[in-house]
Amino acid sequence: MSLPLLYIIVPCYNEEEVLPITAPLFHTQILLLINKGKIAPDSRILFVDDGSTDRTWKIIGELSEIDDAYCGIRQSRNRGHQNALVAGLMEAKDRCDITITVDCDGQDDITAIERMVDAYLDGADIVYGVRNDRKSDSFAKRHSAQSFYRWMKRLGGEVVYNHADYRLVDRRALDAFADFGEVHLFLRGMFPLVGFKSTTVEYTRTERVAGKSKYPFRKSLGLALDGITGLSVKPLRIIMFLGVLVSLLSVVGIIWTIIAHFIGHTVPGWSSLTCILCFVSGVQLLCLGVIGEYVGKIFTEVKHRPRYIISERTENFNK
Repeated sequence: MSLPLLYIIVPCYNEEEVLPITAPLFHTQILLLINKGKIAPDSRILFVDDGSTDRTWKIIGELSEIDDAYCGIRQSRNRGHQNALVAGLMEAKDRCDITITVDCDGQDDITAIERMVDAYLDGADIVYGVRNDRKSDSFAKRHSAQSFYRWMKRLGGEVVYNHADYRLVDRRALDAFADFGEVHLFLRGMFPLVGFKSTTVEYTRTERVAGKSKYPFRKSLGLALDGITGLSVKPLRIIMFLGVLVSLLSVVGIIWTIIAHFIGHTVPGWSSLTCILCFVSGVQLLCLGVIGEYVGKIFTEVKHRPRYIISERTENFNK
């Protein structure tokens, strides 16, 4: 059996501060695995510039000139972390045997790459990197993330608990994943749908080695909504049951009003009417918002617009 050719795919957005620090770390890990005879000597690191406005693309170009182990592609504009990952995966799919996606910030323990490769050599098609704790997160982020995973499970979404986008995927699984044509992406929930043999590798996540996070709460919330609405229709069913419940309560209220009218116990008042109107109006707006989220995704999905457009590639990319 020949050694597998590995591409480490690293999405980057305005990472001029951290890239010069983490790029050599990825390269060292590649060399380590090559020297141990676990991957092919021409394995590479593929940087995906997600429309950066700083010197990120220039740094990627300089790295590719220094060593052919570094190569890069650049999106025509910023399309978001998930689309950047897909761009890298699809560009690497026919060039390698296995891919490992990992963030550029150095928070994910890159020594887990070797354990992922070992799991692949043992027969796994997909290896999920799973955090063994969330001590490095703030209190709010830790509890919101854990709540999200629990709710996704209840809503029927197939997600791996405490797994983000640090994973190994082989060519067979990538070929199957290529048939998924969604524009609104939630990769950590899509790869479990691909199937094939999978396993997990635990690792410790630390603080960023430099720079600031490019994934604030607003983007995290957007990703969570994409995950829920992209993997489950249970929110629509909840709306249906909520509508039934409100309708039953309304019927009870109407019956009570009629009875009260005939026995002469009706007392004019605006408080009860205001409470009922506010409750029903709030439920209606909430339901319309959830339905609108689904309709909006249908609107963008049916257009079949490309998920990514590559504007530039480093000169050594096709070598």
